[in-house]
Amino acid sequence: MKAATLERETSTPAVETRMRAAVYRGKNQITLEQVAVPEIQEGELLVRVHTCGVCGTDLKKIEYGLADPPRIFGHEIAGTVVRAGVHVKSFSAGDRVALHHHIPCRSCFYCRRKLFSQCAFYRRTGTTAGFEPAGGGFAEYVRVMNWIVAEGTVAIPEEISFEEASFLEPLNTCLKALETAALEKGETVAILGQGPVGLLLMQAAICEGATVVGIDLMDARLKMSSQLGAQVALNPQRDDVQAAVGTATEGRGADLAIVATSDPSAIAAAQRWVRRGGRVLLFAQTVPGETVPVDVSQICVEEKRLIGSYSASVELQEKAAHLVFSRKVKVAPLVSHRFPLERVEEAIRLASHPSHESLKVVIQP
Repeated sequence: MKAATLERETSTPAVETRMRAAVYRGKNQITLEQVAVPEIQEGELLVRVHTCGVCGTDLKKIEYGLADPPRIFGHEIAGTVVRAGVHVKSFSAGDRVALHHHIPCRSCFYCRRKLFSQCAFYRRTGTTAGFEPAGGGFAEYVRVMNWIVAEGTVAIPEEISFEEASFLEPLNTCLKALETAALEKGETVAILGQGPVGLLLMQAAICEGATVVGIDLMDARLKMSSQLGAQVALNPQRDDVQAAVGTATEGRGADLAIVATSDPSAIAAAQRWVRRGGRVLLFAQTVPGETVPVDVSQICVEEKRLIGSYSASVELQEKAAHLVFSRKVKVAPLVSHRFPLERVEEAIRLASHPSHESLKVVIQP
């Protein structure tokens, strides 16, 4: 059966059969190509991508060649429905939507323990622009598979921009990290790295009633951290972080430190800056085989816990949407650079090697 017979009739203009896409062809190889617009099945959507955030996990896949080519990356997607399969009842052409690209099975060993990102079904990517599904947001159109239509597609309120809506998935990952770390109201959190993710973590922690110490090497990012609510923002090349955190906690140290930077030295620093019995959460360490020295006596004798958090939680979708749509978490100020597909290589370079002026980089096909 041809895809056209699986779609509802709409009054929207006809969709092209070919589109532009940034195709991953190997380690550090991204090329702008013409590819076929994805065909959809009866329970699926075709979405015209307006904005797709450039995520650090995709950057590492590109830089280190961690995925088999060809693929079209990009999963922080917001756009407009242009086609809906005949069995889709909840969305129609013209609807503005944000997408989550993973949904768990909810019934396996891992899902029963709320370890959704370890679920085998969760690891299946449900949005694609062609080739092996890998997100697809670095293209003009993306196919949304039926399980994402059912549980991973969020309507965008009229007053919310596509740029703001593209933060639903990354904010969800931050909320999951705080949940994994068992953050409690009144705790002091040191966040190492005040890039876009660090600033999301910082705002989310404040929403949970925590006091945040923002830590970064770039003064422009520290300024933004202070503007968005950090009690104190510190540059470890200039400031005595240990003393400042001690002052804020009656000499104990932070209750929780989150490593939101891939700098290997940050892990040891985080261990030093948390109190006895405190927690260190790794958020940005996603390259297989990477090792760092760890003072294991701090884990054993001082009972400091080293934990990790990866990806999002289906149970936090509504909370993430509420925080973005209510603007309790301010995401608009985080977008510093917008690139068309034609400049995708420049966008990836900037996101991989940020300048003092850059924060969140987005692609707008």
